[in-house]
Amino acid sequence: MSNPTPVLVGITGGIGSGKSTVAKIFSILGIPIYYADDRAKWLMGNNKQLKDQIIAAFGVESYDSDGNPNRGFLAKTVFSDPEKVKTINSLVHPAVGKDFSDWASVQSSPYVLKEAALIFETGNNKVLDYVINVSSPLKIRVSRTLMRDPFRSEEQVNQIINQQLPDEQKNELADFVIKNTDNKLLIPQVLKIHQHLISEK
Repeated sequence: MSNPTPVLVGITGGIGSGKSTVAKIFSILGIPIYYADDRAKWLMGNNKQLKDQIIAAFGVESYDSDGNPNRGFLAKTVFSDPEKVKTINSLVHPAVGKDFSDWASVQSSPYVLKEAALIFETGNNKVLDYVINVSSPLKIRVSRTLMRDPFRSEEQVNQIINQQLPDEQKNELADFVIKNTDNKLLIPQVLKIHQHLISEK
């Protein structure tokens, strides 16, 4: 008898919100986590169909002589141009969606988490049963990101934030909100959602 499909839950939050920390707490509870951004990078380097599509869209310079994504070229040529960002996303997101679906179908947990920076922005919430948004004040998010990514400037961090939906909007769209602020403990908030999701099955 095949396993029943787990409940599909997205976990998102703006850069520096602490969604990776929250995902780690869920993983300690035994919940499988699919890290969409990491898998997207892996698929860009290893999925032949996706590589062919990227080369067709942006040229052979998109990959180095070893067949790995040419990060410098992509950052300068693709990720600095909003139209090209839309094009690459239209190739990468469906590949990630299929990869996630294949991965989720073999999990035996009552629910699984898909951790991704962009869920509402890509319409991905439509294929998920629930979405959790990790919310944190803007000032804290900027300082956290600058500490974590010393190679980024404050201007770059703000550019990334401007490409994401405002936190308030994500909180309204999300089924659950985890507040990651100095006066809120994360673990009780995670446990409350965990109990709710387990009772779904």
